[in-house]
Amino acid sequence: MGQIVSQFGDRLNQMALIALVYQKAPGSTIELAKLILFIIIPVFIIGPIAGAYVDRWNRKHIMVVSDLLRGLLVLLIPLLIVFFDSNLPIYFLVFIIFSITRFFLPSKMAIIPNIVAREQLLVANSLSDTTRMIATVVSFGFAGILVSWVGVIGSFYIDSLTFFISAFLLSTISLQKAGPKLKEEFLVAEKAIKDAIKSSIFRDIKEGVSYFVKLKKMRFVASIFFVLMSGIGAIFCVIIVFVQESFGTVTSDLGLLAMFGGIGLFMGALVYGRFGQKFPKNKVIFTSLIASGIGIIVFTVLLGNSPSFAAASILSFIIGVFTSPIVVSSNTLVHEALPEDARGRVFSSLEVIIHMGFLVFMLVSSFLAEFVDRMWILIFVGITFTLCGIGGVALRGNRGR
Repeated sequence: MGQIVSQFGDRLNQMALIALVYQKAPGSTIELAKLILFIIIPVFIIGPIAGAYVDRWNRKHIMVVSDLLRGLLVLLIPLLIVFFDSNLPIYFLVFIIFSITRFFLPSKMAIIPNIVAREQLLVANSLSDTTRMIATVVSFGFAGILVSWVGVIGSFYIDSLTFFISAFLLSTISLQKAGPKLKEEFLVAEKAIKDAIKSSIFRDIKEGVSYFVKLKKMRFVASIFFVLMSGIGAIFCVIIVFVQESFGTVTSDLGLLAMFGGIGLFMGALVYGRFGQKFPKNKVIFTSLIASGIGIIVFTVLLGNSPSFAAASILSFIIGVFTSPIVVSSNTLVHEALPEDARGRVFSSLEVIIHMGFLVFMLVSSFLAEFVDRMWILIFVGITFTLCGIGGVALRGNRGR
């Protein structure tokens, strides 16, 4: 429930930022890329260190405090909009907010096995992803309209409120394995700071990375996430402007298409969480890549030649259905392969790997979009997904023989 509320605010925040960028630089993929850059940079600077602390502190407390801090910081964004003409101060505040998020996300992923039994992990991961998907379905469909109703500034006020509500709801979580009490946490924090001076944090980071070297399953997960996030990064800014230009709107059609994609993600996670145990996770991942790639190609060709909102909505739904099992399967493989006291470090290291792919290809595609037809960039990503899936199925088949 906490994540449904919080993710709703995040999506509203995202649409408000897109509208803010469009007001000052309509149709610019470069300006959108600048915003995303400040969101991604904390992954590399804060993420690895945060993962080491997540394995030392009470993860529930980290999540609650993170939401409270982010709620307070989001309240400052409207003030920056009023008193500064440049977006740079807003981007700097966004950097701080997402630096705190680096503590929240690995805590959220690592805490799941402390809530449910091992045999329930696949279902729990599906439910965890479902909460984000429900928020996507609810928020994206209304975010564009809501931004026009209450304005950019009002949207940030609503976003701040969602963080406070989320913090309250998360505070009610009951863990199977209790973490340290608050007083004990202060002692642990003090020790962690001393250890940091002795470079133990960097030793923990090194240990987290070592799991990718030692475990074949972890290398597979890292490569799949890298391919997926690289493709998403390549299309992220491009597809926003592509949809805006295809339908002649800023956020309304974009939000509605994202809503149908969210419905697809929701249904994909729900169905896969219910029946996914019957199928090998590797095969599910490769098959889903093929279907997602084909969906992206058809979506792009359709909008590029004869925009139809109904057809685009159906294709967004289909792409969402086939993308969801990739994430659910990969997260479950990580949980199955790792001991409890290493999950925070590994998830943080994984975040660095996949966001590196996202960031690099987002910047490259945003630059190319100024010179190359955006349609061809999207088609190239779809072809890449399809070929990676076919290659994975073929290799798996050869090994089976």
